[in-house]
Amino acid sequence: MSLRKLLTFLLAAILLTSLSTGCGKTTSNEQVLRYALEAEPATLDPGKSTAIPESLAELQIFEGLTRLDAKDQPVPGVAESWDVSADGLTYVFHLRTNAKWSNGDPVTAQNFVFAWKRVLNPDFASENAYMLFPIKQAEAYNGKQASADQLGVKAVDAHTLEVTLEKPTAYFLSLVAFHAFYPVHEETVTAQPDSWATDVATLIGNGPFKITNWVHNGQIDFAKNDAYWDAASVKLAKMEWPISDSQATRLSMVENNQVDMMVEPPVSEHDRLKQEGLLSISPYLGDYYYVFNTKQPPFDNPKVRQAFSLAINREALVTNVIKGGKRPAYAWVAPGLINPATGKDFREEGGNYVTENIDQAKKLLAEAGYPDGKGLPPITILYNTSELHKAVAEAIQEMWKQNLGVEVSLTNQESKVFLESRTQGQFQVARASWVGDYADPMTFIDVFRDSGNDAKYHNPAYNRLVEQAQSTNDQSVRMKALHDAEQLLFADAVIMPIYYTTQPYVAKPYVKGYFWSILGPADFKTAYIEK
Repeated sequence: MSLRKLLTFLLAAILLTSLSTGCGKTTSNEQVLRYALEAEPATLDPGKSTAIPESLAELQIFEGLTRLDAKDQPVPGVAESWDVSADGLTYVFHLRTNAKWSNGDPVTAQNFVFAWKRVLNPDFASENAYMLFPIKQAEAYNGKQASADQLGVKAVDAHTLEVTLEKPTAYFLSLVAFHAFYPVHEETVTAQPDSWATDVATLIGNGPFKITNWVHNGQIDFAKNDAYWDAASVKLAKMEWPISDSQATRLSMVENNQVDMMVEPPVSEHDRLKQEGLLSISPYLGDYYYVFNTKQPPFDNPKVRQAFSLAINREALVTNVIKGGKRPAYAWVAPGLINPATGKDFREEGGNYVTENIDQAKKLLAEAGYPDGKGLPPITILYNTSELHKAVAEAIQEMWKQNLGVEVSLTNQESKVFLESRTQGQFQVARASWVGDYADPMTFIDVFRDSGNDAKYHNPAYNRLVEQAQSTNDQSVRMKALHDAEQLLFADAVIMPIYYTTQPYVAKPYVKGYFWSILGPADFKTAYIEK
């Protein structure tokens, strides 16, 4: 064994020892799932969270009006049934009388009213507020143009929730399964608005599991929630989730039988894991991309943005760096979404919007006033800590140097700080990823209509196209508007797509009954251990 390999082995052993505290081996009779979580959740407040580690944990401890099944279709959750008016504008949800919070309190329609008003409250500043904008007066309230009492949401009684929409929204039943629509325990949240979601004692949920222990940056422990309305379907007694942002460490934990599952094994190990039959790849409706801050020099110039996007080789990145069954991305809306009007894949219809052309990139950079990169201000790529993100950033850094003659620096931050930097616009170009929240192209297109989008992009023409697609049930009209909006997004060179995501993971064969949503999180409600 070389010295380098020995040092790597020893480091991994030290990390494994520290992470495995309280995460011992299970016997064949124990229904305990051990999952290596890829990052410390920045928050488990469903009204504030934005990243997959948060939504993954929240899916286990909360439940909305609907829940997505293994085919990502909405099925009854807290709502056992619903009625929809003929014009598609009014939904009446009938809540289960046996739906309870983990402390035994009943889940009521008022809990949803409170939670949704909270997310939309402009002072709360939720990054997911726009997801609720289909609700009547929601956008106006969020923009301080209407009061909370004018929102189209009303608790008719304890178990009846009436929702009025601004316009028909074909995917509304899928929307309400998203974490921003989860109810919250009003009494607890009101009493401790800033800390309730970080303290196990006050982290009251209504899902199939509850959190029993949370060592921040260390481990999260779950137990079956016996108060859950469908507790009979929950087979696991416990879950133990040690936390590590190191892909190598998480994989070592699986291979050393300290955990049962992990996502995103190191790309350097993919070929070996595939040969050994250990690598699984789940479909994943998302993009990995770089976002330009359109208000920060030099990327406030669209020609500079276009030049930098033209100067990378996506195929080489996927083949040599990223792997994992990914596909190079040359557009924004990921494959896998069907245009109901034509029956064709939306991505195949729209085709590609970016290409790779070094000569054209150099020409655009010169037209922008930076011939051969001369005169450009210092440029830094911002990414959150991860082996993969670092490898991609280093490869792009080298491509921009070779193809444009531009020296670029790299800066990494831990996830919570990184997300805040992006939100505050404290970057020039940053790594980003987006996973669809529902199975419609709108889940991608409306990201850059949101006034708080990371790119700081505001184009009235783009917004009008999004609004057109949101205001009709005519799928031909909707889809044309969405295609036109996507085309405009690339005419303005707001983002640099890199690849369409998949979800590579490693799981022990004895873990059964779970499923991975194409939207990102794994649902462990019906998971079990069979040894």
